[in-house]
Amino acid sequence: MTDATTSQTPVDQDRPGRLREFWFYFSENKGAVIGLWIFVGFAFLAFFGPWIAPHDATEQYRTATLQPPVWQEGGSWKHILGTDPLGRDMLSRLIVGARYSFFVGVIVVSIAATGGIIIGLIAGFSPKWIDSIIMRIMDIVLAFPSLLLALVLVAILGPSLTNAMIAIAIVLQPHYVRLTRASVLSERQKDYVTSARVAGAGIFRLMFITVLPNCLAPIIVQAALSFSTAILDAAALGFLGMGAQPPTPEWGTMLAEAREFILRAWWVVTFPGIAILVTVLAINLMGDGLRDALDPKLKRS
Repeated sequence: MTDATTSQTPVDQDRPGRLREFWFYFSENKGAVIGLWIFVGFAFLAFFGPWIAPHDATEQYRTATLQPPVWQEGGSWKHILGTDPLGRDMLSRLIVGARYSFFVGVIVVSIAATGGIIIGLIAGFSPKWIDSIIMRIMDIVLAFPSLLLALVLVAILGPSLTNAMIAIAIVLQPHYVRLTRASVLSERQKDYVTSARVAGAGIFRLMFITVLPNCLAPIIVQAALSFSTAILDAAALGFLGMGAQPPTPEWGTMLAEAREFILRAWWVVTFPGIAILVTVLAINLMGDGLRDALDPKLKRS
């Protein structure tokens, strides 16, 4: 009977070494490690926020409207970060709002990456005229400012968080198409693809089994950066009234509801803005670390 260790494939045996190498290059970027931990905390709040929040995010305390944070005169430990104009607890709304922002990032990146990768693979393996048509369409989409195009799409579909996610995914998709196509064109010239084609591999096997795994490194980095872009765009659409609708505790919508109270109650605008800033900054730092770890050209000896 063969030993269990000898029955492992070379890929399985090499996987721990690759993970160690990835973590070595990733952890060299201290900002990326900090960003990763903040992102882990963000994901934790997204999954468990409703159970962690001290109050119901939509419950109104009419006797405590625009109550300041606990460290300011008039503040209370019952509402640590104060309340909004309707008396809703700011801390609870920020915690629960993390779920909506995380949900937006995951859905938008999933839709944009899946569609973009498939279209990019088709463009990379298609005849030149089909490739040209696909890329010209992508160029037209990229010619419009992303937020303006998302606004137009949401105006057509109707203001809601779901339609905002669809619009943002469509706007971000051309980046994945161009990135995948460029990687495919680079990989198609290599010997292992020629060998697979000579061995009789079909077009779908070449696309999804042979070539795609070797194109994933830049796509993963793009996905991390698109995650933060999706959160920013969703917050911008929410602020303009075209995204999540009240009383949804989405960070951009919270900013929109509180903008007329900027001078009277600084906390109702400051805390949602800080939440967006810290989350987007953390994801961008993490994306830089992924780029350093996954791009062979950037790895330092």
